[in-house]
Amino acid sequence: MDRQTPNPETGYVPVNGLEMYYELHGSGGTPLLLLHGGLFDIEQQFGALIPGLSDGRRVIATDFQGHGRTNDIDCPLNTQDLAADVVALLEHLNVGEVDVFGFSVGGAVALHLAIKHPELVRKLIVSSVSFHPDGDRGGNAAAVTEMTVDMIAGTPMEERYLAVSPHPDHEHLQGLLTKLGGYDAGSKGWTDDEIRGIQAPTLITVGDCDMIKLEHAVRFLQLRGGDVNGDFEGVPASQLAVFPGTTHFFGLARTSLVLDVVTTFLDAPPPSGWQAL
Repeated sequence: MDRQTPNPETGYVPVNGLEMYYELHGSGGTPLLLLHGGLFDIEQQFGALIPGLSDGRRVIATDFQGHGRTNDIDCPLNTQDLAADVVALLEHLNVGEVDVFGFSVGGAVALHLAIKHPELVRKLIVSSVSFHPDGDRGGNAAAVTEMTVDMIAGTPMEERYLAVSPHPDHEHLQGLLTKLGGYDAGSKGWTDDEIRGIQAPTLITVGDCDMIKLEHAVRFLQLRGGDVNGDFEGVPASQLAVFPGTTHFFGLARTSLVLDVVTTFLDAPPPSGWQAL
């Protein structure tokens, strides 16, 4: 689909051996950093959302290593390295504090930024991602491990890759699939204390038939100070949204619903007296 925002500023930044592609949309307020999921890119993940998200605020979007318009290098894909690329991008753009909205792989990177670079993150939105491997239902990771270019032939992901990648061929696409199949292999995730210690108010979103277990999303919320009787205790700074009829693959597909949830969270002032847990 085509974005409706006119004339975004675009460019490339030399980052850790990459020529990292980015886009700037809108203006005003705390910048919102968008981080897409694996095998997607800015357009596929956020194209329908950017016009609404950039209405009255600056939006920064980027393509991860090997995705979209950013080249691949001889290096595996993992959350720590992708986060380092993002930090370097923000430094190049001379951007300090941001709000961060990440989906799946992008959600894992957003969570890493909030824990390891708290000075960069004002508000955190993590969509369809667990903070520990026991929060995953299973199946998706195994499917990605076995994925070949033949299995995605004719899909929007293949078409988009061949249309915009700096190396638009099936050999490189298979290389990306293979790297995604080994993404964060052996990771032990984050501890409860690390999740409790996040300084940024956090919005957790998940589909009701996502790869993320609903009980894990609730546990995530509880560790962030949520799951309380708000009539008596007030509405917590951290919140949970469960999107109905929503799988992992289509986690942000209900544009108007996602926009309402996300922009309401971003625009709300922190509750009086809120501080990091």
